[in-house]
Amino acid sequence: MRALFVHAHYDDYEFTAAGTFERWRRTLPGFRGRVLVCTDGRAGHHFRTREETGALRLAEQEESARLGGYEFVPLRLHDGSIPREACLQPSVEFHAALWKAIRDFEPDYLFCPPLASDPLVGIHNDHQTVAEAVRRVAYMINVPHAFTPEYPADETTSETCTVPVILNVHDSYMSGANACDLTVDVEEVFDLIARLSWCHQSQICEWLPWVGRHNLAAPAWLGEWTAALRQRFERKNRELNLKPGRAAEVFRVTAWGRVPTVVELTRDFPAGTGIGPELPARLSRWRGEA
Repeated sequence: MRALFVHAHYDDYEFTAAGTFERWRRTLPGFRGRVLVCTDGRAGHHFRTREETGALRLAEQEESARLGGYEFVPLRLHDGSIPREACLQPSVEFHAALWKAIRDFEPDYLFCPPLASDPLVGIHNDHQTVAEAVRRVAYMINVPHAFTPEYPADETTSETCTVPVILNVHDSYMSGANACDLTVDVEEVFDLIARLSWCHQSQICEWLPWVGRHNLAAPAWLGEWTAALRQRFERKNRELNLKPGRAAEVFRVTAWGRVPTVVELTRDFPAGTGIGPELPARLSRWRGEA
């Protein structure tokens, strides 16, 4: 199995899907997990320069990838540049690069942020742009000539490309508007999630406490951060009415890509994954079965 996580920033993966990827890595021989980050990370600090911030955050993500055993790739546009953090906008160039990255990896499952539809819900600009881009590119994944001006190819010979199941991850910026179809218990790998996220100390020890939007006091050591992370999981459990006391990652199934069956999801996702009561009928309707 191949799973691709597409998001805006260094550290988004650790807060939303790292436990699920780790459970797959431990149980599926040959599993490949890849994290694609779509911005340069240069805006997320308050006393470091943009260049210093970008270099540090890149190194933090690389250390997390080393510890977590997953592949990490920064998204690059066709000119080799990485899109600018905080200012990510829809563009042909961005959509083309995303299309190319997905086609090159051919994931079975693709994870990305959700797209907010309620105008009263808070958002992060970069999260929304990535969500919108994945949604807009999804149909084009198996359209081989969609972006050949940006990525030239032999247009007389084409091969089919796997279209993944596309799922939305939880987004703390959208508090009150999140929902879940799949609930993966990641309690058994919670300590690893804490260590992977602790790699991003420029964020959890410096930037996030300073920016003041995350109810986070700067942790002094890994033990303090682990306790704060536990509280973060508990807030999500309360928001989604999940069982307290267990770390869980939650996902929403979309019709942006291939529409799966409940049987497939039950087979592919880690043992014990909870399936929301409304999902079977929705998938059946999307598949034209009901």
